[in-house]
Amino acid sequence: MTRTRSTRRVLAATGGLALLLVGVTACAGASAGDDEHPDQRTFALSGRTLTIDSDDSALEVVAADSNPAGKIEVTRWWQGSVTIGSDPKVTWAMKGDRLVLRLKCSGVIADCAAKHRIEVPRGVSVKVEDGDGSVRARGFKDALSVRTGDGSVRVTDSTGPLTLHTGDGSVHAEVSSREVHTTTSDGSVHLEFGVVPDLVESRSGDGSVTVALPKGAAKYRVTTRTGDGGVDVSVPRDSSSSHVVSARTSDGKVTVRNAN
Repeated sequence: MTRTRSTRRVLAATGGLALLLVGVTACAGASAGDDEHPDQRTFALSGRTLTIDSDDSALEVVAADSNPAGKIEVTRWWQGSVTIGSDPKVTWAMKGDRLVLRLKCSGVIADCAAKHRIEVPRGVSVKVEDGDGSVRARGFKDALSVRTGDGSVRVTDSTGPLTLHTGDGSVHAEVSSREVHTTTSDGSVHLEFGVVPDLVESRSGDGSVTVALPKGAAKYRVTTRTGDGGVDVSVPRDSSSSHVVSARTSDGKVTVRNAN
């Protein structure tokens, strides 16, 4: 599993105490991967849609054939310490079709990290809403939507429609989906397709955009735009094609090419 750390530190002191606190904080660095005894819990899911609502955690979301229908399996790793303030706390709860994950960590010196692995049965559409943390997902045949405020997004081994957004981070997908929408305010985008897609829309505020399409007889209706960077389109083009690719960035290179 990819290990990603999300750390929040707050210093609220002056004078000599401030110098002492800075020295202590510099040596800190909680890593959820250091948790050798993760917690596990099973939640019931009555419908065929799931929203994962997380405020501050790295997430790995997996569509698993082995998972029983109507059951969500969650594994949680976390570490945390607060020098002056309330003890850190992690909570999880199922509210209807919404899995709510929370990390409470605040104080003069607060250093916490959490990550969750969520295993979802096949046939469930998933929406991920993460305030701060990377998101990894794989194995989805149904619709998947991912939105994180700060962190990278990576999706693999999926065929369902994808909507991927990060406020600050890269987007990477190696999929066989027919429809993909991606946006990032600050980061690169790399999309690689195992089948000819019907619709690809990709946007970056600051970063390169690369779309790699299958080799073959298909032609694409391609539109590109960059405010500051080159454009390289090497796939067959047809302005009337039903296979539409739109790739845009404000600052960076746009590449639309055949997959290796």
